[in-house]
Amino acid sequence: MQRGKAVTQNPLQTDRKPRELVSFRLGTQEFCVDIMAVREIRGWTQATPLPHAPAYVLGMINLRGTVLPVIDVGPLLGLPADRESTRRVVIVVWIGNRLGGLLVDAVCDILTVSDEAVMAPPEISDEKVQSFVSGVITVDDRMICLLTIGDILPALDSEAA
Repeated sequence: MQRGKAVTQNPLQTDRKPRELVSFRLGTQEFCVDIMAVREIRGWTQATPLPHAPAYVLGMINLRGTVLPVIDVGPLLGLPADRESTRRVVIVVWIGNRLGGLLVDAVCDILTVSDEAVMAPPEISDEKVQSFVSGVITVDDRMICLLTIGDILPALDSEAA
């Protein structure tokens, strides 16, 4: 800090904007992702299988000329797969600079939360799940896991190699 200059802003006050999240359901659990990563939400259509892909990669779909992988988020997080349901949806998201589809049971809500509302997740799950879950948010009587989707496709690259 230079001498003679007055501090014009309280360093304890922040002008951080709350973040918006899209919440979705997998079975009975709720998860959410940053809304800025979401390109669109669409109904489930059958995916073309990818040879030698991990079990949670259902295949690929063509989205208006762009081929993107579809990831069944449940098995990725250690939850049972529900491949019988026809009422599932695909959340098309930007994962780094690539598009990918996250297959979920239902989209629930758009949440607006502050950084202070995001709590650290418990450290009792395996390392793979911990790399995707960056926080926990409580809304009313619900606990919602905040997912970091930027780590999903790099996991695909390392498993396919």
